[in-house]
Parts: sequence; C-alpha cells; structure tokens
Amino acid sequence: MTLRRTLMACMAALALPLAACGDQADKAKTDGAGGERVLNLYTARHYDGDLQVYAAFEKATGIKVNRIEGNADQLIARMQAEGAASPADVFITADAGALWRAQNAGLLQPITSKTLMTAIPAALREPEGHFFGASRRARVVAYDSTKVRPEEVDTYEELASPRFRGKLCVRSSDSVYNLSLVGALLEAWGPEKTRQWVEGVVANMARPPEGGDRDQIRAVGAGVCEVAITNSYYFIRMDRSTDAADVALTDRVKLGFPSLNGQGAHVNVSGGGVAKNAPHRAEAIAFLEFLASPEAQVLNSELNNEFPAANGVQAPAGVREFEGFTANPMNVSVYGRRQAAAQSIMTAAGWR
Repeated sequence: MTLRRTLMACMAALALPLAACGDQADKAKTDGAGGERVLNLYTARHYDGDLQVYAAFEKATGIKVNRIEGNADQLIARMQAEGAASPADVFITADAGALWRAQNAGLLQPITSKTLMTAIPAALREPEGHFFGASRRARVVAYDSTKVRPEEVDTYEELASPRFRGKLCVRSSDSVYNLSLVGALLEAWGPEKTRQWVEGVVANMARPPEGGDRDQIRAVGAGVCEVAITNSYYFIRMDRSTDAADVALTDRVKLGFPSLNGQGAHVNVSGGGVAKNAPHRAEAIAFLEFLASPEAQVLNSELNNEFPAANGVQAPAGVREFEGFTANPMNVSVYGRRQAAAQSIMTAAGWR
C-alpha cells in the first residue's frame, strides 16, 4: 500500500462512527457510567445475525457492547493511528488472513484461555493465542449438476485443468478469501505448482472477475460458467433463502468440496483476538469465550449459515446438511503469512 493510500485509510478509519448496543453489567472490572462493564468491539463483520449474538452476550454477562464497524483494513489503520490510547478491546473479522494482518501489525496480544483452548481446535486458532476462530467457512465449488459430475470437481487441481477452459467464474484476486485460498495452496504445493494452478484458473475464466460470491453462483445458474469458486455460506444462504429464484437455482447448482492434497477442503474462519492495548482485557477474553460457547456457535450458524468452529457443536438444520465434508487440517494462521506471495503470483498471471 502506498503512503498516500495508507494516510487515506487512516483518515477514513478515524471517521468511523461508534455504535452502541446493550446496557447491562457483570462481575470483576467495571467501567463507564454507573460502574457498568463495557467491551469496545472493532468489527469488520456486517451480518445482521451478529447483533443477536452480541445481545445474547450482553444478556449472559451484563457487559455492554460498543461497536465500531468498518472493513478490516480501515479498522487496522484506525487502531494503528490510535496507538496505545486505542479503546479497542477485541478485533473481529471474517478471514484468518485479515486477522493475521492485525497480528502482524502488532495490534493483537496473545492470551491464554483454557476455555478457548479446549473448545476451538488447534487448526482454527493462532498457535500463540493471538486469534481464535469463532465460525468456519469452506472455500469450495458451486457447479452445474447437469453439466459437471461431482468427481470432476473433487480436487482443487481440477479447477485449473483444460476440462474447464472458459467455464470458470471467480471473484477478483484482491478478495481476501481468494488470497487465503492461494496462500493455502502455496503452503501445500510450493510456488511452482501454485503458479501453474493460478495460470490455469486465469485461462479457465469464463469472464473477467466481477461481483461477489453469490454473483458467481448465479452466473453458474445462468449458464455463464459451469463451475465457480465460492465460500460455502453464500451457497447455503441461497439454499435457505426466502427468494424462490435462489432456492430454484440451488436445485440445479450444487456445492462440491474439493480436496487439497487428499486431506480435505480448504477451511477458513471468522474470528477475533484481544487488542494489544485493550482497556477491558477481562471482558475481551470473556467475549471470545462466549463466541466459543454452544449457545453462540449454534446461534451464529443458524443466522449466518457458517459452520460451528467449536468441538462437539453441530450446526442447526439447514446448515447441517452441508457439514459432513472433510476439512483440511492446515492451521489457518498460515494463510496470512502467504498472502503477499499469493498476490504477487495472481497479479503476474493476470488475475484481476
């Protein structure tokens, strides 16, 4: 990022509004009017369902949640600009690669929590405790079941094969979801095979990248392409939609879970970490622990169509039907470390 873009990001971040929700209290450290306990949440997730999760946390703990919203880069820039005076307690975002960016910028502190270590599998948390997954999403394939057999999309290699020349839809290379996927491929395959795969994906594009994941799924339904790379929850959201057109589309377009090196589909997380200068550290840890609780895990899965991250928690009906895939065991903290190399390879191959 250039100096000018960095300064613009900081200015935009500092202008973000503070939104408050909830108004109760709990034990231990107190703060705010009337001695109530508070939590300042910097969140890059913008799902309506999250508000219900926060409300459940407030009800369970009495801790008032103050929200500051923005995209991940805006919030990171804001926290950097605020420095040691930052009121941020928890940083939440929708991709492990973005969580790593915050960690790499020195904005997260490692924590030790028996509750989190027990609930969240090792592959879904940063090894030193800088961030923890709260929900899972798989980056997989939507395919036209009238034209493509399931076994034709059961590995990631096949997406770059001549079989799908001019028949693949995917969003842009600057999508953090794609950067994390290619980062995972770099970790698994090394640079040469990953470069060949990226070049194959570019050669297979049915159109220049445009739109979000649901646009790619709809493009498969419209016959623009036969396969599309998407996050699982976008497809599940359409499958469970009240929009009859989306539901009808998923009768023909199906979701496939390719395997990476025979070890299962690429899985990413939404999650969070405790801010380096968190003024309410105990409340921040309590919040992350609540997100790992069965109550919050099921509620988030029901409302946002993501898979639970915690051990032993089953997704609710509607999401559960897609939950039986094998997840690749790669640690999610790897993706961010590989993103710069991933972006370089994608740019060189012409993936816009």
